[in-house]
Amino acid sequence: MTLIKQKLIELLTEAVSRAQQQGKLPAVALPDITVERPQNSAYGDYASSLPLKLARVIGANPLTIAGELAGLIVRGPEVGNISVAPPGFINFTLKTDWLTGQVDGILQAGESYGDLDLGRGSRVQLEFVSVNPTGPLHVGHGRGAILGSTLANVLSAASYKVEKEYYVNDAGSQIDAFNRSLYAHYRQALGVEAEVPPDGYHGAYMIDLAREVIAEHGDQFLALPEPEAVSRLGEIGHARVMEWIRSDLDMLGVRFDVWFSERSLYSGGQYQKAMSLLRQGSYLADREGATWFASTALGEDKDNVVVRGDGSPTYFASDIAYHYNKFLERKFDRVINIWGADHQGHVSRMKAVISALGLDPERFTVIISQMVTLRRGDEMVRISKRSGDIVTLRELVEEVGADACRFFFLSRSADSQMDFDIELAKKESPDNPVYYVQYAHARIASILRLAQQRGIDYHDGDVSLLVSEPELTLIRKMLLLPELIEIVVQTMEPHHLTYYAQDLATVFHVFYKQCRVISQDGALTGSRLKLVEAAKTVLAKTLHLMGMTAPESM
Repeated sequence: MTLIKQKLIELLTEAVSRAQQQGKLPAVALPDITVERPQNSAYGDYASSLPLKLARVIGANPLTIAGELAGLIVRGPEVGNISVAPPGFINFTLKTDWLTGQVDGILQAGESYGDLDLGRGSRVQLEFVSVNPTGPLHVGHGRGAILGSTLANVLSAASYKVEKEYYVNDAGSQIDAFNRSLYAHYRQALGVEAEVPPDGYHGAYMIDLAREVIAEHGDQFLALPEPEAVSRLGEIGHARVMEWIRSDLDMLGVRFDVWFSERSLYSGGQYQKAMSLLRQGSYLADREGATWFASTALGEDKDNVVVRGDGSPTYFASDIAYHYNKFLERKFDRVINIWGADHQGHVSRMKAVISALGLDPERFTVIISQMVTLRRGDEMVRISKRSGDIVTLRELVEEVGADACRFFFLSRSADSQMDFDIELAKKESPDNPVYYVQYAHARIASILRLAQQRGIDYHDGDVSLLVSEPELTLIRKMLLLPELIEIVVQTMEPHHLTYYAQDLATVFHVFYKQCRVISQDGALTGSRLKLVEAAKTVLAKTLHLMGMTAPESM
């Protein structure tokens, strides 16, 4: 669909061209034309500051420019009133009959309402969560999971071909520490003396994992040489932890298209190819017994080690090979990574690597997801009742539900730390935004059920009867969804969806209180039932973009 904003921009562009042809404006290069929604609705539905921008270029009075352009704009079927306002704005008010006609358009589009053709089928790889398979997911991982899956929904609605990927860090020092830790816990659980390594994993979940292994495999690994026992136990442990991770994410409604193994980068040759390409470009240097990526040659403050003195690659080297694979082998048009706050310092050097590989770093986007603090009202939740060390994602989902988790995790921008109030998330009252939004959808569904029970056929309803302020306000709010999808795509900030959902629910509740839907007036009943169904369509689409359910009753 074409955004009304884009149509207004086209009308402004044509008006400037006419003004220049008629000698009312000099032939200068056009500044970027933008159309925004004014904060005060008294100024109309949209406003443009184009006259102010032109005034800076040509040195004329912006209000005079606004008046000239306003008189040259050819009104389309959408535009009703055009006015100018100091210091140099052009304001647009949409026609009432065009607004009401959009109700039929929404109903015709159905679940596809709001979809845009921004991506035009370009391929986007979205990598998120990607937690080391060394333990269960905690609540911080859940935030990244929801950000990623929601972004994938929005990008898909904007005609991008999205592939969701989980990068399984199944190589490196942390995996080695996990393997040795599980071996120690396994021996301890069988009454054999063993010590968990200082750099190992001491959580209660490791004890549970060791017991699970014993229940399935017994004490057979005690008879093996230690290196073999550590390796085989590690394989079993990794597989079990990945089962936990998949299951936890599934509870949250997060599913991946690809689970990509870090080990495959070495067995498949991507590591060697990437290092060779960097060396050909003189971006690798051997010194101090190690191999360094020459980050300083690309504007970084310091160089970074890619191969340690013992010949083992760093996790930075794995990331280089991984992104070589993403861009040069799988040929994604764009790559988006969602990383935790502890990876902030890794962003600029990965941008440098992208440049060194001969790629445009603008094709590479990193979203940093900040920390989550759990609260029960005013009380901070520090540890898990079950594991005693971390609050697992599964515990949170089991207590408050997947929909509440998704909405609350989305309710703040990724770059801001957030408090998650468990007690608020469980409330069945308007204080809880999740309940408030979903209740609006359930209320709409109940109105439509009542109409069905009474045998009211409203599909031929006349939407031109929807002229009261609450009705038109609801239509205007529904028409914001396509623009919101565009904003989320441009900013990579899906938290806007939560605010829109609450605003839409509020506007619907106001309409419901002020406008009786099913009444003795059959014609008005039909038109309002159409409006109600359209509101249901838009609210459900918003909830589905966030990965939430749209309940028919509550």
